Amino acid sequence: MTKTPDFSSIPTFAGPPDETQIKARLRAVAELGVFRHALPSVLGGFGDDFAALVQSHRQLGAACRDPGLMLAINAHVWGSVFPILLYGSEAQKAQFLPPLISGRWLGGHAITEPSCGSDVQAMTTQAELRGDSYVLNGEKRYITNAPVADCLVVYAKLAGKICAFLVSRDDDGCRFSDDAALNACRGSATGSVILQDCRIDADRLLGKIGAGTQMIQKALEYERAFVFAGIAGIMDWQLAEVVRYSRERRSAGGHLGKHQAISHRIAEMKLRLDTIALWLNECARLCDAGQRITLASAQTKLYAAEAFLQSSLDAVQIMGAAGLASGSAMAELVQDAMAGRLFSGSSEVQKNLIAALLGTGDAYKTNPLSH
Repeated sequence: MTKTPDFSSIPTFAGPPDETQIKARLRAVAELGVFRHALPSVLGGFGDDFAALVQSHRQLGAACRDPGLMLAINAHVWGSVFPILLYGSEAQKAQFLPPLISGRWLGGHAITEPSCGSDVQAMTTQAELRGDSYVLNGEKRYITNAPVADCLVVYAKLAGKICAFLVSRDDDGCRFSDDAALNACRGSATGSVILQDCRIDADRLLGKIGAGTQMIQKALEYERAFVFAGIAGIMDWQLAEVVRYSRERRSAGGHLGKHQAISHRIAEMKLRLDTIALWLNECARLCDAGQRITLASAQTKLYAAEAFLQSSLDAVQIMGAAGLASGSAMAELVQDAMAGRLFSGSSEVQKNLIAALLGTGDAYKTNPLSH
């Protein structure tokens, strides 16, 4: 068992953090071991399980109360660390995993393009083998961690087959930028990856040629399953604040929580939160048992995203004007919760995936990430 770290030491910011602050906070999180869960000790991990990862992320979420930080952590872990762990050569693992796990390097993955979201088969970024190098051309957009990343797993088509490449911000012809940054999940940094005749050594191909679609599916399954572990911790704090406010606020000769309209909303917030916890624990159980989580992760993401949004709206409704005051954390969580319905695949994508897995169509067989 690893000792529970003191997450209260993670810095918080009065306004949206800049890229330097985001990078420093991610490295502070790494120093507390957040990137080491569910990884073998021989590679620098704790040698523990996914259940421990869920517990750690939830405790961090309750302490930091920042969905953006949790999104950045999950992009790093599921977008770069686990693909290299599962598909990388021994040389790639030795080169990339130690700095990524320790937080010396920050990573993520680049899938989305200006005209391509969940339908990865519409991807236009191209890779070409020239001599002993690959040359990449294209643009990725809305990429979590792009402005602060040291390396990214970039997906591109090679002779029509989707492949994964390990790309560094220092590679010639590559630019990681904050272009097209999103005004949501303010504790994270989103941006673009511009590839213009970006030349990388042939040993930067991650996995086999054509394995990219499978790798994207695997990474997104993990991300969908566990990105709300930290957000569940934020919802712990959110619920506690609403309960506190309902007790302190006076209305009609009693405290606000005595009104059934208020108490019922609070009861529903608690039910949603505990249901998210059940789904998170089920995904962790399946992972620890070595079983696939394709269906469970889609169900978890769909339910948790909708629950987070509804509970955030309820929190503002209960707190009234105080919930909308300038700088109100509750109001900011509404905007973050809206983004939660979109990242890692929209709620509509999750519904399509669940329906296809139940046999209502063959969309999953032909394209597991399609709308």
